[in-house]
Amino acid sequence: MEEIIVIAHPLSGEGLSQASKVLQGKELERKFAANIGATLAQEPGIHSAQFGNAVGRPVIHGLGGPRVRIMEDRIDTLDVSVTSADHAVSIEPFIADRIEVLKGSSTLLYGSGAIGGVVDVHTGRIPHNLTDQPISGGIESRYNDNTQGNTTAAKVNGSIGQVAWHLDGTWKDGDDYEIPGFAESARLRALEAEEEGEDGEEEARGTLPGSAFDAKSYAGGLAYIADWGLIGASVSRSDAEYGLPGGHGHAEEEGGEEEAEGTPLLDMEQTRTDVELAIKDPFANFTSLNLRLGVNDYEHKEIEPSGEVGSVFTNKAWELRGELIYEQARWKGAFGLQHTDREFSAVGEEAFVPPVDTTDTGLFWVGEREFENFSLETGVRIGRVEHKPSVGPDQDFTPFATSIGLVIPFSDGWTLGLLADYSSRAPVAEELYSNGPHLVTNAFELGDPDLDSEKAANLSATLSYRADTWSLSATTYYTRFSDFIYEQSNGDIEDGLPVFIFQQEDATFAGVDLEVSARVAQWDNGELMLRGMFDWVDAEVDVSGNDNLPRIPPLRYGLGVETTFGLITASLDYLNVNRQNDVSQRELVTDSYNDLRAYVGMEIPVADGSLNLFVNGKNLTDDEQRYHTSFIKDFAPAPGRTIEAGVRFIF
Repeated sequence: MEEIIVIAHPLSGEGLSQASKVLQGKELERKFAANIGATLAQEPGIHSAQFGNAVGRPVIHGLGGPRVRIMEDRIDTLDVSVTSADHAVSIEPFIADRIEVLKGSSTLLYGSGAIGGVVDVHTGRIPHNLTDQPISGGIESRYNDNTQGNTTAAKVNGSIGQVAWHLDGTWKDGDDYEIPGFAESARLRALEAEEEGEDGEEEARGTLPGSAFDAKSYAGGLAYIADWGLIGASVSRSDAEYGLPGGHGHAEEEGGEEEAEGTPLLDMEQTRTDVELAIKDPFANFTSLNLRLGVNDYEHKEIEPSGEVGSVFTNKAWELRGELIYEQARWKGAFGLQHTDREFSAVGEEAFVPPVDTTDTGLFWVGEREFENFSLETGVRIGRVEHKPSVGPDQDFTPFATSIGLVIPFSDGWTLGLLADYSSRAPVAEELYSNGPHLVTNAFELGDPDLDSEKAANLSATLSYRADTWSLSATTYYTRFSDFIYEQSNGDIEDGLPVFIFQQEDATFAGVDLEVSARVAQWDNGELMLRGMFDWVDAEVDVSGNDNLPRIPPLRYGLGVETTFGLITASLDYLNVNRQNDVSQRELVTDSYNDLRAYVGMEIPVADGSLNLFVNGKNLTDDEQRYHTSFIKDFAPAPGRTIEAGVRFIF
């Protein structure tokens, strides 16, 4: 069996007690989407906090936002996507070599922002190997009939002597996407009719206003590779313009006048520099030393429908990460240091968070020891998070994490992973200092500067099986939170917007993920595969009355079939998403929906490469799909029926 190494974890060579998922190769190519959340949203245990086509952060086991750390080559994205649900993650999925997901707390390795999980996108922008030929790579172009959009992505690698180089670029755009009905949900329209009478405003239908986007990115990297290791650097640039669909409503200006309704535009630009130094066998008993530095200069402008710049968000940030890997006696482990420094600023009408400088420093150790019938994983981390707002006193927190896990292999490919861990998370600036109208989420947001650290005790078990004919991965988890931080409407109205406040209570999360696949038939030049998935999460907060937390994903199950016949691969996948009745105060029920997808591709050998022609269909039944994990699910459904056609050339 092929061993799957999770690069995001230094101990994964012998398997992990923690649930994980790796997307790479043809599987990843078929799941590419406009944003990282949509790329991963069909995976068990992972949803998307969709905000139009351009924006979608992953939600893991019901936890998202600042609890899921999204990284590019093991360094944080260093953007402002955790600040608000309408801010895009600056990573471009189409340039990914592989995407790794650690499901559940990963605070030992990556700090308190990973209390819910980690998504690590590996780009290869700093090459790690010399190529066998002077130049290799690929180019892909696809067309989307729903948005009349085009996507072109290219990636080229090569080497000259001991120097390896990399270039990549992506260009994509799309008009406002088509939807099967009204932009607003039936329940929201019924509420508005009750409040406004029969003379309500004409509703958008058939197309979602403000969902258009235009984005491009490009990058280049070099690395000197020798027997002792490597030293390399890369520079990337991203530019994007995208609409902000959904419930913008209107806030009241001074004097009681209302701002004009409309869909604003976000204009984003980012320049990022990464440096890496890797040394093999730096000291006795130590196998490698790896140092990575990421420096990011991010800015976006939120432009009102009138064309005026309403707000400007900037984030100047850098992160340094070092890992020293050792093997001694029967132990393998890593000592690590991580430091992040952010200078965040928001100025303008939607500057609901004051400028804040944040530093986050952590020291950690993780270790693994092999025994005769099992392996033991353990570790500890201590950190320091300091917030320095422009207004008010400084605040600091001391996050702590520890864990112990067992990996127990059985005969015939079965493995059981057991994990117990404790972790804590420092509140982010938005939870502490928010105080103002936020039109794109239709909320007046109020933070609480007296919030304490959030603590979590977790138990999980993962049973997996891998063989030639079938495979299975099943995870169950139970997490008990103390002082869980969440945002919820309190029923008040401020500046014409409902007030949402950040508060703390104890909470419990429990759930199950299941993924299974089996080869049911095989012939000379092909095979037939069946697959299935299931996930469910239950989340409750310790309060009297309604104890449901907002935006918790509903139960899902899916079935799929895939066949390969010569040069042709075809698949059909069905996903059922249940109705979400367990809603928090003033949150509307979300109806169930189906998602039927189909794929047909032909891979043709060409010279030293291959030419792949493909057609991909999504939401083929044209269902109204509203993601309960989305802040704007009652204002903005997901796209309707979509047919994508493309060509990919690998050389």
